[in-house]
Amino acid sequence: MTIPKKKKPKRIKARERETGSWQLQTAKARFSEVIRCARANGPQVVTKQGKEEVVILPIEQYRKLTERSKQPKSLVQFFAESPLAEAGLDLERVPDYGRAVDL
Repeated sequence: MTIPKKKKPKRIKARERETGSWQLQTAKARFSEVIRCARANGPQVVTKQGKEEVVILPIEQYRKLTERSKQPKSLVQFFAESPLAEAGLDLERVPDYGRAVDL
């Protein structure tokens, strides 16, 4: 009777850690490691059949990318808060009644 050999765990390629690029099958098998690398080294790219598919990044970076910049609630508020609001610009318009046309 033969004793089955223990399988050695696959080692993560140093290239994957350095470049932050993982093949899908490796990322699935080593998801915790991908998360650790994302926290330590920044965004990690997961590829499928050689094409970049998704990016795993720390939540802080995600929130920074998706947070809305301070936006006014309305266009009127935007112009009221503009630095040009008190610049003394003359915004009055002369009414235009069109051209005289001979019929």
